[in-house]
Amino acid sequence: MKDFMLQPASGKARRIDYAGELNAEQLAVVEGGDGPCLVLAGAGSGKTRTVTYRVAYLLEGGVRPEEILLLTFTNKAAREMLERVQALLGSDASGLWGGTFHSVANRLLRRYAPLVGRTNAFTILDEEDAKDFVKLCVKDLDVDTTARRFPSPSVLKGIVSYTRNAGKGVRELLEARYPSFLDLCPTVERVAELYEERKARSDAMDFDDLLILLLRLLRERPDVKDSLASQFRYVLVDEYQDTNALQANIVRELSSVHRNLLVVGDDAQSIYSFRAADVRNILSFPDLYPGTKTFRLLTNYRSTPDILSLANGVISSNRGQFKKELRAVRPSEELPNLVPAGTDAEEARFIAQRTLELRDEGVPLNEIAVLFRASFHSQALEFELMKRDVPYDYRGGMKFFERAHVKDAVAHLRLIANPKDEAAWMRVLSLQGGIGTATAGKIIDGLRGSSTILEALERTPVSGKAARGWETARVALCAAASSSTPADMVREVASGSYRDYLEAEYPDFRDRLEDLEQFAVFADGYDDLTKFLDEVSLTDPAFAKASAGRQYGEAEHEEKMVLSTIHQAKGLEWDAVFVMGLCDGKFPNPRAMGEEGGMEEERRLLYVAATRARNRLYLTYPVASLTDSLAIGAPSPFLTELPDGLVEEVRLRSAAPRPSPFRPKWGNDDEPLIVLDDLGERKDVPYKSLLRRVDDL
Repeated sequence: MKDFMLQPASGKARRIDYAGELNAEQLAVVEGGDGPCLVLAGAGSGKTRTVTYRVAYLLEGGVRPEEILLLTFTNKAAREMLERVQALLGSDASGLWGGTFHSVANRLLRRYAPLVGRTNAFTILDEEDAKDFVKLCVKDLDVDTTARRFPSPSVLKGIVSYTRNAGKGVRELLEARYPSFLDLCPTVERVAELYEERKARSDAMDFDDLLILLLRLLRERPDVKDSLASQFRYVLVDEYQDTNALQANIVRELSSVHRNLLVVGDDAQSIYSFRAADVRNILSFPDLYPGTKTFRLLTNYRSTPDILSLANGVISSNRGQFKKELRAVRPSEELPNLVPAGTDAEEARFIAQRTLELRDEGVPLNEIAVLFRASFHSQALEFELMKRDVPYDYRGGMKFFERAHVKDAVAHLRLIANPKDEAAWMRVLSLQGGIGTATAGKIIDGLRGSSTILEALERTPVSGKAARGWETARVALCAAASSSTPADMVREVASGSYRDYLEAEYPDFRDRLEDLEQFAVFADGYDDLTKFLDEVSLTDPAFAKASAGRQYGEAEHEEKMVLSTIHQAKGLEWDAVFVMGLCDGKFPNPRAMGEEGGMEEERRLLYVAATRARNRLYLTYPVASLTDSLAIGAPSPFLTELPDGLVEEVRLRSAAPRPSPFRPKWGNDDEPLIVLDDLGERKDVPYKSLLRRVDDL
């Protein structure tokens, strides 16, 4: 037998040539990061590289690993940074404290939990566990959740979590986000109190408790705070713009002795206020920490100068920001394209066609992404991609036709078309309070023999507590059945008791209602209910090919383009990016515009979307939207406020021999043309516009 010697993974130690491996901006941070430091790291500027070299610089200078605390927002980010540090130094850095706020809090509380009323063996509740606890609290209060729509455990947990992270009261949050539950405020507050009591009694913590109890420990036990703050000579925080009030206060306490605090972030990429992230944490950092040194990483290695010029132009209108402009190291290629389309469907046709052209030009499908403000914006595009058999990977949720609320609406329509559809009855009845599976089966048995939906709804197949649920379903179906078109039926479902159901069950109920409006827009093209349901049913099998409802395409290894909300795309990059739905009423989001700082955060979202692109960027929007009636829309104000010369305007024309009322708002005869035939394929034809100006309509 022969021996094989395993060498340490860290390899041979080496001296790092910081000046040779970093640019001047990065080097300044690495060598000068003592005391309170704010590093404003623009998109694609080598933020991770800079933090990694800073940690290596400290270790190489004699700082012990256990004296460094590195806080990130994902364990993956912390792990990658530590692995890079070890690769740089060729020595072990495993003693370094690195991880998410929650993982570091857990590690500390395992040592000090008895000081805040828990044992060292406390249980951490995941989201499902926490919802179960909330459900038990509602039961303890003996709340009749069938008397009226009462918030679901998921919604209640979201309310409790947001108030704790944002430092707001329950009533304040209900007034702002859940006004229909305002009269339930005393009950919701009592549920929150019982939830805290039950966790303490069970020696359990949810994710919020990890931060709340750590901060309480640091503030109530100065001896513990001083011990920990003395241990951590250097504290580094990644993505500081995404911190909430709790996290910012924890950082302040843990860095209070040595004051060697380096936070890295980009105020222009602060887009998570709905999770209680507060951009003011980074904007006010120099005021909170006197003597702060501010560094700027503005050299962008990702995008072309043309894309960066547009991104700089987008964010320049924000007032609450640190002024900065990204600089490119790459040469110019082409200006971002601005593409007004006649309708949502035409916008989808353009994106699908241009995607296939890019693929033919050598751009892999997985290097092409379509980004949108909200998930419901993708419906027309998904349908178009399926028609063309273009595989895609959907990020940030389920495919449109697979979403539960869309299927719920379809079930209502199926009953109007066919009252004998037992599967549809089961789905609709399951939405009603007081009706379980057994009761639903009895109701269905009592409806047998009905030839029309109205005949079925005249019956009273159940009594007792379930009668209330049956009456709710009956009223909803009667209202929908009285509508004349599939689109009106969908809108009737969405505006009745089903709306109350969504609000009570789901924290994101507004997004679900917007999905249903988009479903109604899709239905606007159909007058006949049966034909519409046939179209939907034939669409479902295509979506059923998806793996766990996440992908459309045959094989796992198949290249797929990416469809994603902008929030899900943060931190990623692609060769070509389409940002769709850039019209007034979609982007900026109307709800966000009514919130403090909402308009500026929406502008930051577009900035994030634009800076995901390396080589090609397309900004698209529909000139008209087919909702209840034809509505001529305007481009997003974020487009109209752009300085001149940042985009190349593209006019879409159809080769079909029929006039169209839609003409891009911008453009002149010298602009490039993309002409589509009836099948949506590109066709070269002489310029002769059949389109009238929108202003002339």
